[in-house]
Amino acid sequence: MLVSTRHVNHLASEKSPYLLQHAHNPIDWYPWGEESFAKAREEDIRYWCTGCWTFRW
Repeated sequence: MLVSTRHVNHLASEKSPYLLQHAHNPIDWYPWGEESFAKAREEDIRYWCTGCWTFRW
């Protein structure tokens, strides 16, 4: 029996076709929202990537 070990990140439950196409990227992507902001605060991250746009302050 073949068991899939394909990586799944936080985009897997999104509805957007654009986000879903990145759901199996080996990066722990989060959709834009409170969960991603909380994670950034918890890890003191001040850098967000939103598709092809990035913001850093």
